[in-house]
Parts: sequence; C-alpha cells; structure tokens
Amino acid sequence: MLTYEDCVGMSELTEEEVEAIAEHEHIPNIVATELGNYLVHDEESGIPKIRRIILDDIEMAEKRGQKEHALVLKLTLRHFVETHPNAATNAA
Repeated sequence: MLTYEDCVGMSELTEEEVEAIAEHEHIPNIVATELGNYLVHDEESGIPKIRRIILDDIEMAEKRGQKEHALVLKLTLRHFVETHPNAATNAA
C-alpha cells in the first residue's frame, strides 16, 4: 500500500507545494498530490499553473494578515521556481 508520503515523493513536488495546491483548490492533500503530479508533467501549461496557484495563495494569506503563512508560501514558491525552471519563464 502506498502512503501519502510515497505519493508526494512520486509527484516531483514537495509537501508544501502539494499543500498549496490543496489550499487553493479546496481539496484533500492526497487529491492535490494527484492533481499536482498531473500538472508538473505538463511543462507548457501545468508548471505555470502551479506557480500561479502558489502566487494566489500568497496573495490570499497576505490579505488575511497571515504573515507567517505568506512567508512559508513565498519559500515554497522560491523552491518551486528553483526546481522547475519553466515556472520562472512562463506566465499562467
């Protein structure tokens, strides 16, 4: 049986990236793992979509005054862009 951690590991995303997708889409983390896995393998539109999702989450956290959460999301975005170079060059 696969665990949640196994699924995250196979998705080429971090737990924080999966959590950002779950937060944005209002879905359980395990479903976000599957969605993220699908998106991360679509360089043309999926990678920019994940970037946009994280940016949207940052904006919402800042609007709510959740400074610590916004900082975690900014670090998540930084890592995502560093590990998926197309995220920095493509806009969603």
